[in-house]
This record gives sequence, structure tokens and C-alpha cells, in this order.
Amino acid sequence: MAKHKACQELSDYPREVTLSTLRLRVLPPTVLCDTSLESLNLDRNKLKRIPGISQLCNLKKLILSKNDIADFPEEIQSLVHLEKLDLNQNQIRVIPEGIFSCLLKLKHLRLNNNRLSDLPKDLATCQGSLQYLNLSNNLFQDIPQAVLKLASLQDFYIQNNMLHQLPVGLFTGRPLKMFKANGNPLREPPGEVCAGGIRQILSYFSQLQTCQAQEDRRVKTMFLGASLAGKSTICKSLQQRRAVPLSKEERTVGIEISEFRIQDFTFLFWDFAGQLEYYMTHHVFITPQALVILVINFQQYQLNDKVFKELVGFWINNLFMRIPNSVVLPVGTHIDCCDEGEVEAKKQDVMNRIQAMLEERRTSLIHFINNLEDSEESEIYVDQWNRLKETESCTLTILDLISVNCTDYQDIKKLEAAILGHVRNEEIFPNVIRMLPPVYKEVEAAIVDIVQSEGTAEHGMMDLNLLLSELAQRENLTSLGRELLQDVLRYLHHIGLIIWYEEVKQMESIVFLRPAFLITMFKLLVRYHLVQQLESISVDTLVGEHATIRDQSNWVWTFKSKAMLCQQAMRALVKHQLPLEGLEDVFEEMMGRKSQKGKLFSLLEHFEICLESKDVSEVWGGDHAEDLHLRAYFSPEVPESFFQRLMVKACSFYSTHWVAKMMCLLVCSGKPLLIKENNQKGYSYIELRCRKPAERIEFRITWDLVMAIVSIIRKLSDEWPGLHICLKTPCRTAVCPAEFVWPDLDGKSTVTKEDIKTCGTCSHQFRTELLLPKVLSDVEAPPAQPAAHYYVTSYGTTTFGPSNVHVSRQNILDE
Repeated sequence: MAKHKACQELSDYPREVTLSTLRLRVLPPTVLCDTSLESLNLDRNKLKRIPGISQLCNLKKLILSKNDIADFPEEIQSLVHLEKLDLNQNQIRVIPEGIFSCLLKLKHLRLNNNRLSDLPKDLATCQGSLQYLNLSNNLFQDIPQAVLKLASLQDFYIQNNMLHQLPVGLFTGRPLKMFKANGNPLREPPGEVCAGGIRQILSYFSQLQTCQAQEDRRVKTMFLGASLAGKSTICKSLQQRRAVPLSKEERTVGIEISEFRIQDFTFLFWDFAGQLEYYMTHHVFITPQALVILVINFQQYQLNDKVFKELVGFWINNLFMRIPNSVVLPVGTHIDCCDEGEVEAKKQDVMNRIQAMLEERRTSLIHFINNLEDSEESEIYVDQWNRLKETESCTLTILDLISVNCTDYQDIKKLEAAILGHVRNEEIFPNVIRMLPPVYKEVEAAIVDIVQSEGTAEHGMMDLNLLLSELAQRENLTSLGRELLQDVLRYLHHIGLIIWYEEVKQMESIVFLRPAFLITMFKLLVRYHLVQQLESISVDTLVGEHATIRDQSNWVWTFKSKAMLCQQAMRALVKHQLPLEGLEDVFEEMMGRKSQKGKLFSLLEHFEICLESKDVSEVWGGDHAEDLHLRAYFSPEVPESFFQRLMVKACSFYSTHWVAKMMCLLVCSGKPLLIKENNQKGYSYIELRCRKPAERIEFRITWDLVMAIVSIIRKLSDEWPGLHICLKTPCRTAVCPAEFVWPDLDGKSTVTKEDIKTCGTCSHQFRTELLLPKVLSDVEAPPAQPAAHYYVTSYGTTTFGPSNVHVSRQNILDE
């Protein structure tokens, strides 16, 4: 596919020159002499200026991405045949007038990752030609007026700027097909509406044509912290406006949701259980643009590294990886069990250690950046460098710690006042106010009425068509149509008031009007002390599932040794914990039967929390010194649940697979690949191993399998913006500690074309394909093969074929 694309580009631009990653500081004179040139690629160099570029009067494509350009090159105005111009990832602040009025054939313009806050008016002269425009990661506070005149624009990207409002004119009068604006503090339309796509944005503006938008002041507030820190006590005390003491037995299991109002702000409280077992599902619900209240039990807190990491550092680290620009309010509890001096000492210690932790993180990033810059081949690590620089600019906002006695309502009121003060600060929460059409609030109020009515089942599950029918019976919603209802539901789902998984085929017709019920179902299977729950299943429940006490013992052993549960065990476990009175039909629908997968499992699989697995004890047979072997190193560490999600995603692509506690074995076209996790402090990595091919021509197939998993790892890592990943291959000399660092992967070409790699530590030489993916030379090319079948996904392109491994001995050992 890469070759096909390259050929396609060559056919579009017969005269093409590529001078990428050569550290060029000036344009080679020989290039400037070739006036017939149509395509010039100069990305990933050190260019600050491009004098003489005007000589290339026939140029149609010019790539200047990832250079050091600060002043827009005015000579570009002479390139009157230019169709594609990429100037992304430079340092451009201003584009002068008079450039674009000369580029009347320009179709594609990429200006993302610069320092732009406006565009020249003459960009509008490209209105008949410009189809693609990328302005992401700049400093725009408004959509430039020139953009509104681009009548042919089809793809427009403006993520991560400082927009508060989008003009309705942007979405009318042009064939816009792709629009992305996430990462902006949008109020009108709110970011949650924009996430629904262009159709929902148009529906939003359509609703405002006949009525005025209403202000909505709503803040998602996530309570995080270790078990028994006091999260639930604070939630309930704030909600009930009095000190509400809770016993140990009343602590949160999974996640609990409640709503609370302080003056003109509504707070959606998400109380997350503190046990590590629940963190596996937390990633589904931890979202940006929320206030994070990190609750710390000062009675348990001690002035040492170990306790800090358990009660504070773990949460700060995971927040930094998951939502690195979040706002965190630390709250110290149980101060009634400490003297005044002790409280102050612990408060100061927590804040100092958090700052030291963030500073250490910043220092580590600078260290990684400097290592790449100092490398002799730094140009091949530009993508890694850029990602690190973006991460460096992300900063957790840590508010001043507040210490409270949860049994003293005066302290609860002090916390309430502090929370209100912070959310009113637009510098901290720039998008806390949203502008909504009245119908959004009317549908929400009607849904609340339905939830509270006696006729609504406790689980709150409702068919989408039935919900529409009930809503349309209300006087103010008689004209409510299905599409508009879906738009509103999409918004309510994004802010967490209801749950509607339209992207999951098995769930698209069901709306969860009570999100807590679905979370309850989640926590029945992914929970603290699950082994004890399995052991306590009653005999009557076992009999009802046609199981025996012997089966129960086997379930416990299989879960403890392999982290696996069969469907029969899952059904019995849910029956044991969930009161089923009036829920029999729901139980069958959610849990499924022997021949049918239940909706709950489909959801857990969708969120990469669990997967359908084949239990085999011995397959891999141990590591061999000859294996193809690489490691994906994580800094600061492999995030909680990352490896499990990787296994689920990888196994969803490959039908032949086996899993154990900390490893996974895949087989594709007869090639086995082992994935293992190591998560020690300062040494966190995921390891990939494949058997060395018997024939040299088989290396391409083997490396394709490895690269497919690498692609999944990289795609998943995008969900943790504060995470850095570096790929390395250990030296094949047994006693040598050296590793070969992989260059950037651009998705279009293989890693290297070198035939031989030399270790800088032991000086041994190796064929490159033993260490890195490599293109075979013409003499090494394999004989003609039937056309490969590809399955294209958002995680990359993976070759699929029949798996024909003969398993005579099966061995997967837990590590």
C-alpha cells in the first residue's frame, strides 16, 4: 500500500525531489536550477529561509514542515502553479498580505503548529480552489474572516486554539465534510455539540434561528483518591448541606454519580472508588475539562516517599498521563485525627512533593528532548521530539490544598466556597459556561421527569423509539423528531447525564437514563475483592446456573492464576450481587446465554476492559536468543489498564490468540508473536517477540505483524497525552546491554534501508532485518505471491491470513 501511494504521488508530480531529514540550512543550488521541478519535499530540516525558491516557477507541491521558519517566505507568491503548501510545525507568527492572491490554484494548505493568531485577508482569493485547511495548535481566538469566504473548503481543522465561539456562516454555503475543533474553550456551540459532528452543529444553529440561546453553567467534578480517603463523605455532605458521616461499609464501589448546585452552578459529582481494581474502568469516565478533587487521608498520610506515592503520587501521575492539562484541587481530610502542627506539616509536604514530582517530570522530558537533539541522527527523531515538546507545554494546574474535617459542616462550607471561587475563574475554567438552545434543556428536564416517575424501571434502560414517543407526548416537545433527539442525547451523553452508546451496534437502540445502573453492572465484574465474591456465591445461585461447587472452585483458581472468567461464572457472579427482583429480562439481555453474547460483555469489550479468550497453558515454549525482539519503553511508566487494553485490541484483530496474566500470544499467517509487560519504576516497557524466520524472504511478513502491534501501541498512547514512548531493539550479543533506538515512524515507509547495523558498545555487526523492519533489495525480493488481503482499521493496516500452527504442547507461564 505504501508503494502504491508513492507511485500515485509520482504520477501526480512526475518531476519530484525529496530532501527530507538532511539537516539542510540552505537550499542546494542544484535544486534551484531545475525549473521543471513540480514537487519539492524539504520537511524535517533546519531551514530558516528559502531564498531562490521563486526560480521553481512550475512547482505544484512544496513541503516545508518541521523546519525553523519564523518569517513567512514571501518568495512563495511567485509559485503561481502551487496546489499544495505545507508549513506546519514551524515558528510562524504572521503571514503578510499579498501572498495568497497570487496562489489561485492552491488546494491544500497546512499551517498547524505555528504561532498564528490571524490570517491575511487575501486568503479569500483562494475561495474557488482551497479545499483543505489546517490551523490546529495555533493562537486563534476567532475564526479568521478570510476562512468564512472559502466557498470550496471541504476539510477544516482548528483544534487546540483559544476559540470561544464558532460562526454559523462557517457551516453554510460550502461543501464542508470534515471539521474538528476539540481542545478549544468553546461556549457556542459547546465542545460536546461539536463532538457530534457537522450535522449536529448545523442542527444546533438551526434551533437558534427561532429562539435565543440559554446559558448553561455545569461543571463535571471528579473525586479521586485512595480508598477510605473521604471522597463519598465530602460528596454527600456538599449535596445535603450538612456533615454526613459514612461507615466503612458505605464506601464507594466502582463509581457513583450525583448532582449538586452551588448558587448558579450545577456540579455533576463523579465519585470514583479508590481501590486499584476499579481503575481498570475509570479510564472510560475520566475526561478533560473537569475539576479533579484529589482527596488525601491526612490520618494515613506520612512524610515519606512510599505513602506519598500510594495516596497522592499515583493519582497525579495518572492524571498527568491521561489529561495533562487538568485542574486538580487537593483536599486533606481526617484532620480531626491530627494536631494543628501535623496538619500544616503534611499540607506543606504534599504540595512540595507534588511540585517536585512535576519538576522531575519536566526534567525528564528535557532530558529526553536533549538526547534526541544531541543525537548524530536527530533528524530521524523529529516526530518524537515534537511530541515531547507538546507534552512539555502541558501543565497540571495544582490549586492550593484545603484541609477539612468532614464531620464539621463549617469546613464543608469552606470547601464549597473554594470550589465556587475556582470555577468562576475564567483563566482556570474558560469554557464552564455553555450556550444551549431551549430544546436541549426541555428534553433534559423531560428525561429527569421520566426517570423520577413511578412507572420507570429502576435500571432506567429505555428503547430509543419508546423514549421519543414518551417525550413527544409532552406539550412543548410535540415536534421533537428522532434526529433532534439523537443530537440532544449525544450532548447529554458527553456531559455524563445519560449514557447512549450509538457507536456500539448492540447498544445503539438503548438509552441508559440512569448511568449509575450501567456503572453498577460494570463494577459487578471489575471490582475489589472479586475472589471473595466468587467464593461467596450461594449454592442456590450455582444450581440456578447449572453449576456445582466444583465449578466454583475452578472459577476461583482460573481467575487467580489467569485473570479469566467463563460466561457461566460471570452470570452467577452478577446474580449473586445484583438483586434481581423485576430485573430478570434485563439480566438475560445484559449477560447473554451460552449461544449469545450479552450486551454487558459487548460494552466491556468495546472499552477494551475484557475480551473473549481461549485458555491454553503451553504455546509459546519460552524465549529464544534468536527471537526478533523489541521493547516499547514508557515514561514515566506503563499507565494502569494500558496493557490490558492493548491485549483486548490486539486480540480483536487476530482470531487466533491466547492470553495469560501479563502476556498475550497472537498468531497471524502461522507467525506467533508474544507480548509481555514489565512495569518497574524507571524500567517500564512492553516487550514484543517473534520467532526468527527460517528464510530471509519471510522477514517482511514477520515485521509486518510486529509493526501492526506497534501501531496499536502508538494509537492507544494518544489517549495519554502526557506519556512518552520510545522503541528500542536490544543488541543481539548476549552480554551486551546496548539497544538500537528506532527512528520516527511516519506510516508511509519502513524504518530503514541499511543492510548492516553496528552496535556502538560491543562493535558487533548484524543484518538489519534482525533488529529493525527493512525493505528487501531487488535481489532479495521474494517470488511473486498472490495478492495480499488487507483489513484497514484506524490502528493501521494489518495482513490477515489463515492460521495453521500445529499445537502439540501448550505452555503459557504467568510472570
